[in-house]
Amino acid sequence: MASVVEALVAGGKANPGPPLGPALGPLGVNIKDVVDKINEATRDYNGMQVPVKIIVDEKKNFEIEVGTPPTSALLMKEAGVEKGTGESGTNVIGDLKIEQISKVARMKRNDILSYSLKSAAKEIIGSCVPLGITVEGLSPRECQKAIDEGQFDERFDSEEW
Repeated sequence: MASVVEALVAGGKANPGPPLGPALGPLGVNIKDVVDKINEATRDYNGMQVPVKIIVDEKKNFEIEVGTPPTSALLMKEAGVEKGTGESGTNVIGDLKIEQISKVARMKRNDILSYSLKSAAKEIIGSCVPLGITVEGLSPRECQKAIDEGQFDERFDSEEW
């Protein structure tokens, strides 16, 4: 019977202290090896909280599954801000390009229900509304309409989903 440990760790900065050490210690695995593998797998999410799942089998072998940070955290990182606006719709804290939205959409690919990069981008842009982030200088809703009208098609066609 395999044991599963789930934790939220800082991307690229996991350590043997809580929450990992106390949870992994009784399972008999080499905690340093687990932490090193987690840090390697999460280094792209530096500074963000990342969900990880460590599966340990009876022979003390382990497997790590790394989730993706919340969409809002990825958008704020792309915009270079620490937190969203407290006044959605009135304060703008940042502006993103379609390419940045596409990058976030690709990171969240396994969590998104969309079948194309274009529709995934629209889904991600919807998360910009409560954060106070504009896209290409447009409000998120205006940008979604512009995408529907084909305004950014040339920037989606060249990118693989």
